Amino acid sequence: MKKIWLFFFGLMLLSCSEKVVEKPENLIPKEKMVAILHDLAILNSARTSFKIDLEKTGIEVMPFIYKKHQIDSAQFSQSDLYYASVPLEYQSIYEQVESILEHRKDTLEGLTKKRNDSIRKAQQQKKETGIKTKNDKENAPDAS
Repeated sequence: MKKIWLFFFGLMLLSCSEKVVEKPENLIPKEKMVAILHDLAILNSARTSFKIDLEKTGIEVMPFIYKKHQIDSAQFSQSDLYYASVPLEYQSIYEQVESILEHRKDTLEGLTKKRNDSIRKAQQQKKETGIKTKNDKENAPDAS
């Protein structure tokens, strides 16, 4: 009975080390795949928010990605399939993409906060000094 269990255990170990998908000859390097998936995430978000604008300009997401990164659809598909067959590698790629997106989001939020703070500060100074701008004068009710 022990020999049967050892046989099945050994068989499982050998079958787990077998590659599901062979590494393609034109595999996109991991760093470039991160950049491609980052751009793809940004463009897919833009397509959701600005679909009409993208249609007007004739920008199609995937052909744009292929041209920008100088790859073709077959190379992208094969590389994506290969990385997906190596779960830890694929997870690592997507974690890097997520990290870059999070960093960009934090940067943009910081810039927006800084701009809004500057506007609030200018408005507060304007109130304190009683300075009227051209818009204030145009919107003021007539005293006549």
